[in-house]
Amino acid sequence: MASKGLLCSCLQDYLSVIRGKVPESSGKSKSSTTIIKGEVVIIRHGESDPEKSVFVQICSCTEDKPGSGKGKLSEQRSLKGGKSYDFNGMKATKYTIKFRVELDFGIPGALVIKSQHKQKFFLQSATLQTLHQIHFHCNSWIYPFQLTKAVRVFFSNTSHLPNQTPGGLRDLRQEELKSLRGNKTGERKEWDRIYDYDNYNDLGNPDKGREHVRPVLGGSRLHPYPRRGRTGRPPSKAEKELAWLDDEEFGRQMIAGINPAKIQCLEVFPPQSKYGVRSSIKESDIKNNLDGLSLTEAMNGWKILILDHHDYLMPFLNRINTKGVCAYASRTLLFRRSDDTLKPIAIELSLPGSSYASEISNVLLPASHGHEAALWQLAKAHVVANDSVHHQLISHWLQTHAVVEPFIIATRRQLSVMHPIHRLLDPHFKDTMHINALARSILINSDGVLEKILLSGEISMELSSEVYKEWRFDQQGLPDDLINRGMAIKDSNPTGVQLLFEDYPYGADGLEIWTAIKTWVTDFCSIFYKDDNSVKSDIELQEWWSEIKNMGHGDKRNETWWYKMKEFSELTQALTTLIWIASALHASVNFGQYAYAGYPLNRPTLCRKFIPKEGTIEYAEFLEDPDKYYLKMLPERFEMSLAVALVEVLSQHTSDEVYLGQRPSEWTDNEEVKHKFDRFNAELQKIERKIMERNKDPRLKNRCGPVNIPYKLLYPDTSSNGPEEGITGKGIPNSISI
Repeated sequence: MASKGLLCSCLQDYLSVIRGKVPESSGKSKSSTTIIKGEVVIIRHGESDPEKSVFVQICSCTEDKPGSGKGKLSEQRSLKGGKSYDFNGMKATKYTIKFRVELDFGIPGALVIKSQHKQKFFLQSATLQTLHQIHFHCNSWIYPFQLTKAVRVFFSNTSHLPNQTPGGLRDLRQEELKSLRGNKTGERKEWDRIYDYDNYNDLGNPDKGREHVRPVLGGSRLHPYPRRGRTGRPPSKAEKELAWLDDEEFGRQMIAGINPAKIQCLEVFPPQSKYGVRSSIKESDIKNNLDGLSLTEAMNGWKILILDHHDYLMPFLNRINTKGVCAYASRTLLFRRSDDTLKPIAIELSLPGSSYASEISNVLLPASHGHEAALWQLAKAHVVANDSVHHQLISHWLQTHAVVEPFIIATRRQLSVMHPIHRLLDPHFKDTMHINALARSILINSDGVLEKILLSGEISMELSSEVYKEWRFDQQGLPDDLINRGMAIKDSNPTGVQLLFEDYPYGADGLEIWTAIKTWVTDFCSIFYKDDNSVKSDIELQEWWSEIKNMGHGDKRNETWWYKMKEFSELTQALTTLIWIASALHASVNFGQYAYAGYPLNRPTLCRKFIPKEGTIEYAEFLEDPDKYYLKMLPERFEMSLAVALVEVLSQHTSDEVYLGQRPSEWTDNEEVKHKFDRFNAELQKIERKIMERNKDPRLKNRCGPVNIPYKLLYPDTSSNGPEEGITGKGIPNSISI
């Protein structure tokens, strides 16, 4: 009560003084108003003068209407006629400003600033001259209204407890606090004044080397810590929970993730489907994102790559897009930078049109701010959902598990256990038929796990059958695969090819593994087959090969690309390819699943919403909260949980795992064979060391990437002496055993 009485007393004194100072004049504006003078000080840091483009109002402690909580506002006045002076070595400008207010305006308690200036400026302070001088300690940058969409409010240096806030300032006080708390949505801008909590996730600097990686502090039992203020500073790239959002990581996973053999070099622009429909991506869409190159220069330099999930999906989309699933056929173009990192430059999402061979396409381009950036993230999610389907059904199941099984059956049926090729292949068939039978009963069967989690649903196996139509055994060897995808050219070096670019982890490591396998196979076979005739005259071998073609892969019995199996080189190429598929290729697509797909935001298996179109209810929902829309687009909780559980099981090594280059010491009594095998083992251990060296090379940015997961999926782990079970993210088992 005492403070309230003092406030009233001061107000009456103030009114009495100004009434005595106001001269009598005709007209309401003069007789019932008074002038409040003030000064505003700004500090200039080289910016142009904001004179005449900054408007100031004062707000009274007195309510405009009783109980409204809103104070009386003066008319707006602009800053003009400033006088410059030196302020601690900086250029300051002091503006004199006058406000005409009603006699009962009351004591000013707040300053309202609106800047129409094109640049920011620093507001140092303001003072108002009344009976007592009122000071506003501002010390704040003022940004253009066109950016902030809000005025700035500064309160005088008079303190009030919440329940003692003058009536005219109550609403301003609450609104100011609300704006400072934010709503936990949207992207931070330079002009935002939002205070929120975050973990210490930006202390590391992995770009300087792995020794500069630091753990996240806070948010875990392992590293408890006080929270820090959430600022505009981005988290360090080692922060795994956010790195999946980066375009660089999006591109890196196409060459160092769990489906690294799908991407290819773009040969013709614009891309065209096998149905004759041209892509809707135009040169104008990408020309400004080619790091200064023209489209022709980029194409001639093999700089543009494509992740193509278009042709094989398009015929199935009308059937897929039922029961709440929303899928597109997608094409993603990427630009290879000078450091070999991949930058996505366009995503095309297509649906079937109303007539045969017609399509409805939408091209989305990369963005880093606003709603365009949020739409770009939605588009990337659809691409990854397509890639997840291709990975599980094609790269993993079809092209390793399924295609190897006929070779196993033929081997058991046609090659005696004493046949050298039987002994060579035997460790590479361990447990494969058992795990395939298990998959048929719980994974790929009707209403099995894959039908539940993949966007392809009940047509999953039908889709894989469609892709099998294009499968060729003679193109499954790594060098041929790289050449066919335009990722390498023929060369005279021991691998037979030269990679398009050095920092392709799957390609670089894989070629060394392939070459080691081929050398071992050639060394082994040369002990038993002295010339081409010895291959042709091997009855068991010929029956084995015939059964593979005519029965095991009987639907392709009439294909002309099958090896004739009349030459030594055909035998070694076929055996090298088979061992590559059963060991290294399977390891590359399987044992990294938990690291990447175990975090569903990074690798969703389906989408529940299409990209929203402007003018629709969905678009309004998206604009209101893009993050919420993104989460609603992802699989349901049960689907995600099931997918995570699956990849956790599939990514584990068993305690009795036998890795490439490992065999029981008594597997053969042939000393020459043992010697050759020891050379194979030594070469694989040498490759292990080279892989670790490459992972430490700061030039090779794709080896670890923003997510900071070193590429070790083709690390043989031959040197392992004991059981290393569980999820290790490395190791090439001899066979497809899980």
